[in-house]
Amino acid sequence: MEIKANFQVGQIVYLEYGNSRLYTEVIQIVAERDLSWVRPLLLVTEECESLQVHDLRTANDLLWSTNLFQPALDTQVIGLYSQILAKEPKPELSRTRSQQLYQFIEQFWQANQDKRSH
Repeated sequence: MEIKANFQVGQIVYLEYGNSRLYTEVIQIVAERDLSWVRPLLLVTEECESLQVHDLRTANDLLWSTNLFQPALDTQVIGLYSQILAKEPKPELSRTRSQQLYQFIEQFWQANQDKRSH
């Protein structure tokens, strides 16, 4: 049985793969195509028992299958988000951010091929 997510514009949702989570903000739901237009916020990776928080606020938006997202709890996001809000995004790092986002999306895409085909 498939559960349909009922996300709202402005809600924070995430994709999870391995030891990484991509947190995004819902911009628009395209219900007739089961897609969500989301804006990446941060990529959190657990490395050597510590969390690495990567600011993705300047990365490109995504149009992604809604049923692959999970809702983020406020308690999960507030501490992480406060780490990046204290810093201004640096344009010179945008290429690195895009590469991090691309790598995560590619790995997530390959790992979830069977979920997308249903």
